[in-house]
Amino acid sequence: MTATTEKAKEQVLKISLRMVENALVTGNWGNFSVRIPQEKLIVITPALLPYGTLRIKDIIILDIEGQIIEGVGPPSNEFCLHQSIYKARDDVNAIMHTHSVFASAMAVAHKPIPPILEDLARYVGSGVPVAPYARAGTPELARAAVETLAQNNAVILANHGVVGVGRTALESLIVCRIVEKAAKVYLLADLIARPMVLAGEDIDFLRQDYLSKYGIDDLKECLGGVLRHK
Repeated sequence: MTATTEKAKEQVLKISLRMVENALVTGNWGNFSVRIPQEKLIVITPALLPYGTLRIKDIIILDIEGQIIEGVGPPSNEFCLHQSIYKARDDVNAIMHTHSVFASAMAVAHKPIPPILEDLARYVGSGVPVAPYARAGTPELARAAVETLAQNNAVILANHGVVGVGRTALESLIVCRIVEKAAKVYLLADLIARPMVLAGEDIDFLRQDYLSKYGIDDLKECLGGVLRHK
């Protein structure tokens, strides 16, 4: 493998451990991948193995059609979900699937998270919609996620969890953390009064302001710092 693929495997391993540290997943649930566009490869977490036991050698590399290039175990059973999003979104280079508590509560209620916070608008877009229910690991789930995600950076999977996407590994992690925070804030605010949603023009401004100020090179540099100091 090339230096690029080895670096991608390291990112997948380290960011996967960050998912656990941030209480976004438990045990071996959830999954994470990055894409290497220039080599048309997907680097993804394996099936079945708990995150605490993962090693570099456990990370799976596949081509965009699902052929295993490197790795001895099966890839995550949600590979179809990752593959479908990558094929639909050229701007996405990392996908994180989580089962965090408050976002999962929204998933069980089939309730979207409206754009109530500035950081949600900046990193995700116009709220977090809910994809129709489909069984885990199926093409039906992949189709529902892609159609509902559209051009946003996160989607809730009904009775399941969350998918967050980003231009980099770090961005996808931040997206999932913000979605979980927004779900918690929304549920708490709803106990007090009707949560107020940001105006459409403010959402558009916040999103475009973020995209114009933080290009993919800035995020890659930030990711390098996160990994070096972890």
